[in-house]
Amino acid sequence: MQKSYKYLGSISVFFVSVLLISNVASSKIVDFKWFTFDGGTLLFPLSYIFGDILTEVYGYKKSRHVIWLGFFSALMMSLIFIIVGKLPGAPGWNNQSAYDAILGLTPRIVIASLIAYTCGEFSNSFILAKMKIWTKGKMLWTRTIGSTIIGEFIDSILFILIAFFGVFPNSLLITLIISNYIFKTCVEVLFTPLTYRVVSFLKKKEHEDYYDIGTNFNPFIID
Repeated sequence: MQKSYKYLGSISVFFVSVLLISNVASSKIVDFKWFTFDGGTLLFPLSYIFGDILTEVYGYKKSRHVIWLGFFSALMMSLIFIIVGKLPGAPGWNNQSAYDAILGLTPRIVIASLIAYTCGEFSNSFILAKMKIWTKGKMLWTRTIGSTIIGEFIDSILFILIAFFGVFPNSLLITLIISNYIFKTCVEVLFTPLTYRVVSFLKKKEHEDYYDIGTNFNPFIID
């Protein structure tokens, strides 16, 4: 009999929502003097924080379910945007260029986003689960930050290179990768006190503090 959790569904919804919103916001490149990155970067780091919370409290297997839920939700959203963009506009509707500029996702962007997200999130969850065993559940900050350092690095490199290599100058690609990586990692560090509180709250309310001892970490297994 599977254990029932009160807050797992809510956290999963927030996780997927952050992912979808950040994907749409990524259509704009913003400049904050020292940092240049896509708009989705402002929100996307929260998906890693939710991923940390899911793995820390509920374990890798539950996190794996939610990561795939996010993957197929993002895929469906992207396909709908592309299909709707290709449909003929109604007479008098003159906003096709605006739609294409914001929501007219190219297959290359979709592929880059999905690959980067999947590899980054699974790396983050795997490392956190393993570090929890190594640290015997102590020093939560070491695994939330440590897993993010690896996960965000993989995510940033894969997305920028797959999406924009050959489109933007190499100098801008390097700037985007570095800016994305530093900003996302800093967000994780700044949110660490809040992560501690949420994790502590959930462990008490859910009566769960899962250790992935003996877990099959194959990302393609759904059990």
